[in-house]
Amino acid sequence: MKLITEKKLNKYLDLTTRAIKKAKISKNLSKKDFERAKTYLEMSKNYLSDAKHFKEKGNWVNSFAAVNYSHAWLDAGAITGLFDVGKDNILFTVDPD
Repeated sequence: MKLITEKKLNKYLDLTTRAIKKAKISKNLSKKDFERAKTYLEMSKNYLSDAKHFKEKGNWVNSFAAVNYSHAWLDAGAITGLFDVGKDNILFTVDPD
């Protein structure tokens, strides 16, 4: 498929919105890692906001790109332990074991 459909775009916007709500900054981080986690979460929220803005303007390609960047920040935080996401390997790229 070479097109970004509204259904696919909405799926990823919903997935990332749910992931942002679930991601919590891990406890007992160093000050440096805590600040890093806040930055990751802020970047994710900003890219999701951009994705919604692009969608409203009808620019689905940039919306799709932005939502994927947003989710990448969340996955990076989850993988490195900056975010506590439980063992949720549906919303995040983490090993459930």
